[in-house]
Amino acid sequence: MNIAASAQVDTEVWDMEIQPKTGLFDLNLKEVWKYRDLMWLFVRRDFVASFKQTILGPLWHVIQPIMTTIMFLIVFGRIANIPTDGIPSAIFYMSGLTLWNYFSACLSGTSNTFLANSGIFGKVYFPRLVIPISTVLSNLVKLAIQFVLFFAIWTYYQYNGFAITLSWTWLLVPLLTIMMALMGLGIGIIISSLTTKYRDFSILIGFGIQILMYLTPIAYPLSYIDNPKYKMIIQANPLTPIIESLRFALFQTGELDVRGLLYSGVVIVVSLFFGLIIFNRVQKTFMDTV
Repeated sequence: MNIAASAQVDTEVWDMEIQPKTGLFDLNLKEVWKYRDLMWLFVRRDFVASFKQTILGPLWHVIQPIMTTIMFLIVFGRIANIPTDGIPSAIFYMSGLTLWNYFSACLSGTSNTFLANSGIFGKVYFPRLVIPISTVLSNLVKLAIQFVLFFAIWTYYQYNGFAITLSWTWLLVPLLTIMMALMGLGIGIIISSLTTKYRDFSILIGFGIQILMYLTPIAYPLSYIDNPKYKMIIQANPLTPIIESLRFALFQTGELDVRGLLYSGVVIVVSLFFGLIIFNRVQKTFMDTV
């Protein structure tokens, strides 16, 4: 009987066989697409969990940019008296903050992938890349809420004499949003992979995002920077061309920096390339170090 049972086991055909990936470039992105239903479940989980046991729910995504805009109006508008290139200060700050908040949420969410989901990863198999991608997608809902707020303020100024014309440049907004999403994903999975061994990165990411915000022209236009040295530092930030191009797309002010966007695109491709490789390598052994 033992011999017969052994022969039966040897002839069994499995629907799927899970084997460890040994190649450095063996990313198997097709497998991520097969688990798209699970990805949407994680998107729903992230969105619902952010409002669970809260009184105001989605209104927090409206309150946050409003309060930040008010602080910018007081500090940068009234006290520092920084110009906004002829754009009303409120929608100038709101336009930059809307896209910045999306990048910040994507970066902070994806950079905590392994630490926050180690309990799930240790029990169930699925492509680990599903988690950071679902984080990027779930934050699109928050971005949409904040864009609705921006358009409400934009409509107010439109009816009060500040003419903002719709043009083909508005078609750039989805492209710039995708660039922000991929930037956050690429850098985030690199940091997430490093935090499995070096927990310092999880501490650094908090105030690192704050420093990066002030190096990005959100509270001020790039044209305000006169010092060539400081301007070069800010232009080296790959987020700068995206924010400046967003304002050009919405308000038709300034210039569309095509070279700057190409530079940002190169940074995105490089960060995604190395991020996927490092992420793929770390996911094999991270349970031993987390």
